[in-house]
Amino acid sequence: MNDQVTKISQHGLIKGKSSQTNLITYHDGTTTWMDEGKAVDVYVNFSKALDTVLHDILVGKLRKYGLNKWMVRWIENWMNSRS
Repeated sequence: MNDQVTKISQHGLIKGKSSQTNLITYHDGTTTWMDEGKAVDVYVNFSKALDTVLHDILVGKLRKYGLNKWMVRWIENWMNSRS
């Protein structure tokens, strides 16, 4: 039986690991796969982060920084439609 409570890949709440080490590990893994010609799909859950910002301000900033208008509209619709 495995006595390990956390997975070796876990970074949150682990001494010596952080969100930064998580991003570095993720970046290294995905770029290695891409260098090998493998397809890489990305799923990012922004729901907790989006609950902490005013959506109008975020949408304005996305437009200001030149994000495609259809992508901004998709993000805005998603934020307004979720429960």
